[in-house]
Parts: sequence; structure tokens; C-alpha cells
Amino acid sequence: MAYDRRVVGERLSVDIPGGGFTVILGPNASGKSTLLRSLSRLLKPSAGTVYLDGGDIHAMRAKEVATRLGLLPQSSVAPAGISVFDLVCRGRYPHQSVLSRWSEEDERSVRRALDQTAMSDLADHPVDELSGGQRQRAWVAMVLAQESSILLLDEPTTFLDISHQVSLMDLFADLNRRSRRTIVAVLHDINQAARYAGHLIVMSGGGVVAEGSPEDVLTTELLAGVFDVDAAIVEDPVNGGPLVVTRHRGRAVATGTENRKVIP
Repeated sequence: MAYDRRVVGERLSVDIPGGGFTVILGPNASGKSTLLRSLSRLLKPSAGTVYLDGGDIHAMRAKEVATRLGLLPQSSVAPAGISVFDLVCRGRYPHQSVLSRWSEEDERSVRRALDQTAMSDLADHPVDELSGGQRQRAWVAMVLAQESSILLLDEPTTFLDISHQVSLMDLFADLNRRSRRTIVAVLHDINQAARYAGHLIVMSGGGVVAEGSPEDVLTTELLAGVFDVDAAIVEDPVNGGPLVVTRHRGRAVATGTENRKVIP
């Protein structure tokens, strides 16, 4: 993969499990967002092919891709003065044609997306008057209204407080479980990734350094080598998976952690 002939990723080969919840992890400038842009058709690889359901994604019409794949980019700019409702309605564009009219199904999809993101009460508000967190939820609602079978999410919890982070990640997990939507998210929070993902991709220096289940991928060696942190991996008391606990350099470890079970 390259930007203006500058190579930012080489020999990349990933397989996204259909119907799974995949999280891409890595330090800053490791290639996470670039990989997501390639998967979404926004960035064409300088060599190789991105396949969507067995077909070359760059040989497909944009509207065809949009009915099957929804993307939440890292940053988006809404037209000046547009309301939350009108923004979310734009998620229905891939399902429209020149001759089609706004349908009851379109209306239901938009209302459901607003409800799922707790934005119904703000539907009539201008997007540019919202807080950063509210604006992020409005964009998420637009992607949900698209009702594609694949969701690509670039740092979806950015700007959100902890309550809305949990609500949104729970929503994505629920969509994955109930409707088998394929979720691919770029996250910075390793523990959040371990709690929600069934499949992790860890990147560093533009390449994939590890891939698999959180239990197999997250090791003390990987955390030190990729993220430059000294950490222990203990059992998450909520879901039993791996939980990363960093050791603070030059500071005593807080009491109450010494009896936690360490995962080898």
C-alpha cells in the first residue's frame, strides 16, 4: 500500500472472518487506518487485490460496495447546518435509485439507527452544534442506517465518555451476535479490544505482526515489543479473557492486584 508512491505497508495479507468481530490494534503510525482504508475501497493497493465476498472490490461499482460495506472514518465533516436526522438519512443513499422514493423501510432504518445510538432526542438539532461525542454518535447512526452486512469502524469511540463507549461497543457486539454482521474496528484500547473482539490483528511498522484470538495474541512479549510497555496479563474478572495491567515505571503497584490470576 502506498500514498503518492510512498510505501506505507508491504506484504500485507489478512483474512477477515465473516460474521466475526475483528479489532485492529497497534501504536500510532503502524498502518491501522491505512489497512482499513484499503479494505473499504478508499485506497487501492499498489499491488495485490482486496476481495469482498470472493470478488475484486475495485472491480465493483461504488454503490454495490456501499450496500454491503459501511465505513465510519476517523474524522468526518458534515455539511453546514444539516440536521442529525438528515445526516442519518444519507446512510440510505446506497439503497436509493433515480426513480425510487423514500420508503417506510428507509424511515424505519433511520429511526432505528437514531434509537440505537441514543440520538432520537437530538434528531432535529444541527450537527455542527453538537458536542464531539454527540457528533460521533450521529455519524455512527448514519453508518447503521446503511444496514450493510460489514461495518468498518475507524476509532469509533473517539470523543465519547466511558458510558457511551461501553454502550456503543455493546451495540456493535449485539449487532455481531444477533445479525451476524461482520465488524472490523480500529481501536487504541487494548483491554477494550480483548473484551469485545474474537479476532485481533496487531500491526507495527506497516505490517501485521500477530493475528488470532485475544488469548493467543496478547502476550507480555508482544506488549513489550510492539507497544513498549511492561505489563502483566491477568484474567478479566468480568468475562474471563485476558486483561492487560501495565507496570508503572518507578512507581509501586497499587494494592489489591497481587492476588489476581496471571495468565501464562
